Amino acid sequence: MEALLGQLVSVAFHGTAYGMILYVISVGLSVTMGLMGFANLAHGVFAMAGGYVMLSMMNAYGLPFPLALAIAFVAVALGSIVLERLLYARLYAAGELAQVLFTIGLILMSIAVARLIYGTLQQPVNLPDYMKGQFHLLGRDFPAYRVIVILFSLTLVMLLWFGVERTRWGAMLRAAVDNRAMAQSIGINTSKLFTLTFALGSGLAAIGGGMGAELIAIQPTYPFEHLVFFLIVVAIGGMGTLRGPFVAALLIGVTDTACKYWLPQFGAFFIYAATIAILLWRPAGLFGKAA
Repeated sequence: MEALLGQLVSVAFHGTAYGMILYVISVGLSVTMGLMGFANLAHGVFAMAGGYVMLSMMNAYGLPFPLALAIAFVAVALGSIVLERLLYARLYAAGELAQVLFTIGLILMSIAVARLIYGTLQQPVNLPDYMKGQFHLLGRDFPAYRVIVILFSLTLVMLLWFGVERTRWGAMLRAAVDNRAMAQSIGINTSKLFTLTFALGSGLAAIGGGMGAELIAIQPTYPFEHLVFFLIVVAIGGMGTLRGPFVAALLIGVTDTACKYWLPQFGAFFIYAATIAILLWRPAGLFGKAA
């Protein structure tokens, strides 16, 4: 019984850490897809870019982990503004097929650039001393890195919730998600709002990619390998919400960890089966609004 309890605690803990990273990366995709109606399959590119920038700052220039992560957020957010204005904005009114083909093209280009600059191997992660070792709690030892990931991600979740629910920007964002035409009619500059929201979502993906580099290896094929899970988080949770992707990411993180621990021969079969079942039951996701 004690052994089973230990396994359950371990699966829940590691699954929560993985789910938190999935949420930080995917929440920006949920909001931008819900707000802009843009099928942005290239969202994982920003997570990969954040990971590469952070690891480059640490490995090449010896910067501390927090500063390198902050630089990754700023660099990717600023770069995403350029992409949004020059490329994404031109396809807002286009059909889903054009948007999908465009973002797949961005993924392929980003993979080629990453291979050219960093090679084909995953990047080494040199964690600071305070993120190594074990954290003792309630008679059990937990990896310090994953404890920090969970606490850091929870802090981001609370800040994001406060920004969306308790600020003027959040009120405008929620208005635009609910009814874009009405938001424009009362004077909200949706174009500027789209750009700022896109930059924030991309920056959060960069933080997730950098913070989770030890959990999800940074390598050139990153945007394709993990695209399905990012989309599943958004699909199950519901587009345009904060709560939905959070619940979905935790469910996926714990389920995927449990399957790898107890049923590795099935891979992600149960996650895909559960996704199909949930979407047949609720096509808009658990917390999404039906069209």
